[in-house]
Amino acid sequence: MSRIFGAVRQNGYIVRDIHLAMDHWINVMGVGPWYYMDRVKTDYFRHRGADSQVEMSIALANSGDLQIELIQQRNDAPSMYKEFLDGGREGLQHMSYWSTDYQALYDRALSLGYKVGHEGQIGGPQGRFAYFDTEAHPGTVIEISDISGAKGQFFEHVRKAALGWDGSRPIREVGGAKR
Repeated sequence: MSRIFGAVRQNGYIVRDIHLAMDHWINVMGVGPWYYMDRVKTDYFRHRGADSQVEMSIALANSGDLQIELIQQRNDAPSMYKEFLDGGREGLQHMSYWSTDYQALYDRALSLGYKVGHEGQIGGPQGRFAYFDTEAHPGTVIEISDISGAKGQFFEHVRKAALGWDGSRPIREVGGAKR
């Protein structure tokens, strides 16, 4: 439990091949089902204060109350994901803390000296997220995410789907065909 941000709610993995990563989590780790979004549409995305046209695929599943996020960047737009991969790394890149009072948490982090590495919004004002430039070693980037709207409801749906998951339909495309 972070005295600043609360409980870690998500571990985020940056991967070069999201389908291979999902396969590993399904068949080796036994985690699923995965909610897969082939191309995530951001309302905006800024990397180190400059607009960036990042394209990414995301997959989400839960292991207990901990959400696992897989991210594959699909282009060369500037982002902390690209920096991570360009550094020769793949795997755990960030831990996410969720808030229903995003702005207060964001302002508090800035007041404590945290610097935004990249930030964006998905699905309107209640879909904001920010990654702080806190990586002292791989896997220690801090993300905060607003869950006060539809994103929070979706995250709860993903969590509930994992409870007692029987292995059927291991990949469930969001906005596309179901497998």
